[in-house]
Amino acid sequence: MKTDDLDFRLGHRERLRQKFMDNKLTDYEQVELLLSFVIPRRDVRPLARGLLTKFGGISQILTAPIEKLIEYKGLGKNTAIFIKLINQIMVAGYKEQLNKQAVYLNEKIITNYCNSLLAGKTVEEFHVLYLNDEKKLLSDDLHSTGTSDWVAVYTREIVKRALELNARCVILLHNHPTPNTSFSSEDIELTMQVKDALTPLDIELYDHYVVSGGIIYSARNMFLLK
Repeated sequence: MKTDDLDFRLGHRERLRQKFMDNKLTDYEQVELLLSFVIPRRDVRPLARGLLTKFGGISQILTAPIEKLIEYKGLGKNTAIFIKLINQIMVAGYKEQLNKQAVYLNEKIITNYCNSLLAGKTVEEFHVLYLNDEKKLLSDDLHSTGTSDWVAVYTREIVKRALELNARCVILLHNHPTPNTSFSSEDIELTMQVKDALTPLDIELYDHYVVSGGIIYSARNMFLLK
């Protein structure tokens, strides 16, 4: 590589870091700066732009399956792992906040957690979040894993686990790998079955979230819990 090219690249990356400090980075520049830490010897601007075009946004890049990231030309396994590590750190940060404060105090935290956890998954996962009497997170249990369009849910196991944890509140959470698909009739029926099983035990079904295509659907906000 020519010395002039190296000097330009180093100067460009320093300018990116300064723009970050000034909170002035565009979306593609954020991705570019991120990639520069794991790909230090290459101009990563075309790669950053290409990833945004391919996946549709920063959130979609972070939550994309690692296999899809590895397949993208020019990315590589190490860079894909680095990107997924960033996403896992975000999930851990949101979960830590849910452990410390009631879910209703900042709904953005719970929805960000749900999206970071499940967006980009290629098969359905069903999670149950158990909360204490202050509506702080006790446990997020992966209840079951299914196929691209179905997952098994066992109401009796949810009730049993809630009693074991002395939970006073429950949140149901699952994903639809097909983008922009809200609650199915089966989802609504299941929601009411769980609610009806918990209510006599004085355990509240706080909400049921569906993550699909980066969108978070809330049964509470859609008035499906009546």
